[in-house]
Amino acid sequence: MTMSQTASVTPGALWTGRGLSALIVLFMIFDGVIKLPPLDVVTQTMVQLGWPADPNVSRMLGIIGLVSTALYAVPRTSVLGAILLTAYLGGAIATHLRIGSPLFSHTLFGVYLGFILWGGLFLRNPRMRALIQFNR
Repeated sequence: MTMSQTASVTPGALWTGRGLSALIVLFMIFDGVIKLPPLDVVTQTMVQLGWPADPNVSRMLGIIGLVSTALYAVPRTSVLGAILLTAYLGGAIATHLRIGSPLFSHTLFGVYLGFILWGGLFLRNPRMRALIQFNR
């Protein structure tokens, strides 16, 4: 059986996957762009989260997030981008867990984004559907 036979993507699944992926891309673009200029709100939030008040730290996090998002948005590199974004979100989860943020609204927010990220990739990428098969 070829990959196209085992992992066909219906138009509905394809568009749902694209929509979920677009939500992640838009959110991550916003998240990355606000970290580039030295905005007071970003610096103050970073300090509350236990990060240094150095604007270069937030700028570097913004660049890492934007590069990972760009890789995720390009179909050819989407799996690498998903892996890098998962690591990025894992750092956010660990940061919130360390400072005792509320569990469902803050700490697990990265988990919610991760499910949307991988769900969108699974629905729009036939190679992922061939790799991860749910038995019926």
